[in-house]
Amino acid sequence: MHTTYAPGRVNLIGDHTDYAGGLVLPMAIDLGTTVSGTRGGQRIELLSGAMTEAATIDLPVADPAAVSPRWARYVAGVAAELGTRHGFTGTVTSSIPLGAGLSSSAALVVSVALALGFDGKPLDLALLCQRAEQRASGLPCGVMDQLASAAGVEGHALLIDCGALTVEPVPIPEQVEIVVIHSGASRALAQSAYAQRCSECASAAALIGPLPEASTDDLARVSDPVLRQRARHVITECARVRSFVAALEAGELATAGRVMVESHKSLRDDFEVSTPALDHLVEDLIHTEGVYGARLTGGGFGGCVVALAHRGSAVEGRRVRPSAGARILPDGPTADPG
Repeated sequence: MHTTYAPGRVNLIGDHTDYAGGLVLPMAIDLGTTVSGTRGGQRIELLSGAMTEAATIDLPVADPAAVSPRWARYVAGVAAELGTRHGFTGTVTSSIPLGAGLSSSAALVVSVALALGFDGKPLDLALLCQRAEQRASGLPCGVMDQLASAAGVEGHALLIDCGALTVEPVPIPEQVEIVVIHSGASRALAQSAYAQRCSECASAAALIGPLPEASTDDLARVSDPVLRQRARHVITECARVRSFVAALEAGELATAGRVMVESHKSLRDDFEVSTPALDHLVEDLIHTEGVYGARLTGGGFGGCVVALAHRGSAVEGRRVRPSAGARILPDGPTADPG
């Protein structure tokens, strides 16, 4: 029996910067996906309690995007990237709510990769799983989600430079809680304008160079107002990631909270990925006693808001704990280790 576990993630700050090669600050959380089963045979067969149809995948996989049902494409993407020729029969269980922006898909592909026999460094695991997700979904997603899941550190967020592919653990202060609140609207990036935003950032970068290395002065060279907005978000968001980390490390939690709110406004106004429900949630939270700041988290277009709150505050939502990364579990029960 082989049992593997990969956590989801919440992104504290730095959204829509990863595919531009910028800075992000996610943390692995105590919600995750477990894959358990046995290797052997000529196909992959996985049952999931969250899905009505099983994933039944003949090997080797030629085109993951042609596999049905849709969730099985992520499994097929991993098998294709690994060149898997030996089957696997088992189950998938997860405590990550689907469509919430907490990287349920990344947790799935990372856990599946370990179950199918990946053996290597967290960065290599993340890059393989990024390629698998891109092949499965058709979206040019960045590496943040997979790397946060693969390389999570207990008690820490991860400062990731998605251009240099470096990871620096950042301690989460003991006096704060990270609270996740669902907006009530799930989101599916494949059906959103995510790919369009990626293309707009690439078009802006073609004019002024890599956006994380550009300055706001360079925006004058971007004549298209929409491209200028997208570029401004990436440039200023990378700066906000640095400011947020510095504030956390200095214990200046009110400053960190203000930076989170600035990030949300930029995602709302310059990147246009927020929704009225997300905006209302953030507005309510920042006027709640004990909350330092809040912002949408993930790709937007629905999903969740993340709040930085004083420990013991009365804010309603799911407390998530900064947790360790993906791992192979000893034989035994398949419940998520949290």
